[in-house]
Amino acid sequence: MPQLLSVLHTIFDMGIVLGFMILIHEFGHYAAAKYFGVRVEVFSIGFGKRLVGFTKGGTDYRISAVPLGGYVKMSGENPMDDRTGDPGEFLSHPRWQRFIVALAGPAMNIMLAVALLTGVYMVHYEYPADLDEPAVVGWVNPNTPAEKAGIQPGDKIVRVDEIANPTWEQVRVKDALSPNQPLKYGIERGGKVTEKVLVPEPYGPNQYGDMGWVPLEPSTTLTLVEPGMPAARAGIKVGDQILTANGQDIPQLGVLIQMLSRTKNQPLNLVVLRDSQKLNFTVTPALTPAGATQEPAYRIGIASVPTKVVKLNFSEALDRSLSDNKKSSFLILELLQKMVQRKVSMRQVDGPIGIGSAVGAAAREEGWTPLLLITAAISLNLGIMNLLPIPILDGGVILLLFIESLMQKEISLPIKERIYQAAFVFLVLFAVMVIYNDLVKTLPGLTRMP
Repeated sequence: MPQLLSVLHTIFDMGIVLGFMILIHEFGHYAAAKYFGVRVEVFSIGFGKRLVGFTKGGTDYRISAVPLGGYVKMSGENPMDDRTGDPGEFLSHPRWQRFIVALAGPAMNIMLAVALLTGVYMVHYEYPADLDEPAVVGWVNPNTPAEKAGIQPGDKIVRVDEIANPTWEQVRVKDALSPNQPLKYGIERGGKVTEKVLVPEPYGPNQYGDMGWVPLEPSTTLTLVEPGMPAARAGIKVGDQILTANGQDIPQLGVLIQMLSRTKNQPLNLVVLRDSQKLNFTVTPALTPAGATQEPAYRIGIASVPTKVVKLNFSEALDRSLSDNKKSSFLILELLQKMVQRKVSMRQVDGPIGIGSAVGAAAREEGWTPLLLITAAISLNLGIMNLLPIPILDGGVILLLFIESLMQKEISLPIKERIYQAAFVFLVLFAVMVIYNDLVKTLPGLTRMP
């Protein structure tokens, strides 16, 4: 029963988040259409059967039965509809006006992402401290590309491809988007820089590239002890510092993680420092199943992730939000480009199950910040994806309008019909692939995609 309630809660959270973003998207189309005098026949909150509403100015404002997002129906917007030449029809308006109407939906999603991040940065944004720190290696996992290349704790990554003096965030992104692809690194040790070419290995259900190095941690003081996990049951608390495990010094939690991969479910004797006192605990690791971002592994449920807190004024928050959204937009486009080039796996794309899981996890975290951050990320993705030059999507409408502007005439109706039919088949196949992908990553026993 608790698991069922958790699933229902996740579905509810995802419905609210996606519904709100779709509604914002459609409001963009609606506002632009109204401004240019396009007749909007229906503005619906939700889909399906009309429940209640009213008509004003020729528009039926309604609430429909399925409360997931909404839609706008403009007169004559479908090229396959019969045209009467009425000036209120979408296709009766100049191409530049139709361009703005098509652009307005994705623009609203992008502006929502900017607004949400701006608000978070103004109020309270807590993030891992190592993200914007120089990329100094604290630990190297055995049998990984980094270990095979001779990388050692204390090495500093001073370049990755074209990025000089990268932060750990930049290194992680490059690694994640480059599975099985050679990357050029500059590694500094003892004041001397050595050039190395390393190839990240695909890791986890999403097949992100992983090099096997871990950032330098200032200490092993715990910032998270998961409820119900072995460490919490043994009495270990947030603020404790792990000193030794089975008599071995633990300078980095990566050392403990590697030990767990060898000892598996054998009990660990941990010595921790709490309020200047050394305490002894016996902890039996538990095998956790594969999740959206991890392989099955023996864990005790602890983490040591020092954080930083940002609280900026409006101008600074807006500047940072614009910068971060611009950076994220280019990363989305880079991922799409590498998917087309077959350099990354389709598993890196999350479908409704993956998105719902992320939204549900964010909603269960303390405070509003995690949910607002995931909402901003999904909204930006929705805006960018809708701008792709695929007919049926807004970007496809914009592309056809651009082609017609160059031709100085409308594309013939039979050709448009074929274009939209082909685009519809493509989107259906893509949706099926994404959903199957989700199932492969979530349900055990399914054959995994290559």
